[in-house]
Amino acid sequence: MAYRHTAGPRSYLTSTMTERFDCYYCRDNLQGKKYVKKDEKPICPKCFEKTCANTCAECKRPIGVDAKELHHKNRYWHESCFRCAKCYKGLASEPFNARDDGKIMCGKCGAIQDGNRCQGCYKVVLPGTQNVEYKNKVWHEDCFKCFECKQPIRTKSFLTKGDDIYCTSCHDTKFAKKCFHCKKPISSGGLSYQDHPWHSECFVCHTCRKSLADTRFTSHENNVYCVDCFKTDVAKKCHGCKNPITGFGHGTNVVNYEGYSWHEYCFNCKKCSLTLANKRFVIKADNIYCPDCAKKV
Repeated sequence: MAYRHTAGPRSYLTSTMTERFDCYYCRDNLQGKKYVKKDEKPICPKCFEKTCANTCAECKRPIGVDAKELHHKNRYWHESCFRCAKCYKGLASEPFNARDDGKIMCGKCGAIQDGNRCQGCYKVVLPGTQNVEYKNKVWHEDCFKCFECKQPIRTKSFLTKGDDIYCTSCHDTKFAKKCFHCKKPISSGGLSYQDHPWHSECFVCHTCRKSLADTRFTSHENNVYCVDCFKTDVAKKCHGCKNPITGFGHGTNVVNYEGYSWHEYCFNCKKCSLTLANKRFVIKADNIYCPDCAKKV
């Protein structure tokens, strides 16, 4: 804030004198008249305005003998012209801001002009008051609220969506993906399986409840299983080797026939061991044979 100084010429009234007393410029007789003394020279008010008076920075007219003059940093104003360039409030007896562009403003308008307007209530954020600054914008602390629940954020974490601000809870409820298992928001982390989002802690084996994040697993009838539980509880047993058919590792192809299943590498002729995948075969007494061996059994 700055303060102005008042100044102005002093005017005098001449007393009745016998000798002549003239204006320095126009030589008009000043006997019994008002005059101004400048550099010890008497000047009539008219000549003073023409030749000596300061020009008002606002109205651009001379500041006459009878006017109250205010000045600040080599600029001069009539008292009535010294006002806020924004709201026109008189600043003769008020603190003010002298801006780099030459404008004079009251404290409130100066703050608004500088961008210190609360984005919530659009009132001035005065220096020294509690406020929140985010992305070159400012709010009163109580105006920095969640767009959804309308509660002040204060020291809590927050997230944004476009130009709107949300507390973490409201943002998760409104925008976060919902876990396919527990249907609750996934605020961070998580994983995706079959185009569905999951909490990491919800993505567990259907049988043993062991976490399946970062480990091998498979699914059956909309449930997921670790490899061990799938082998033990779910997987079909190969009719040839009697081991689980898991689809993992060597030999992922499966042969199915009349309710029986085989690993592809186990689907061989019982007698000559010829692989019968994609070939004609004969079943006798739960064993499979190639057509030639079947004739000999």
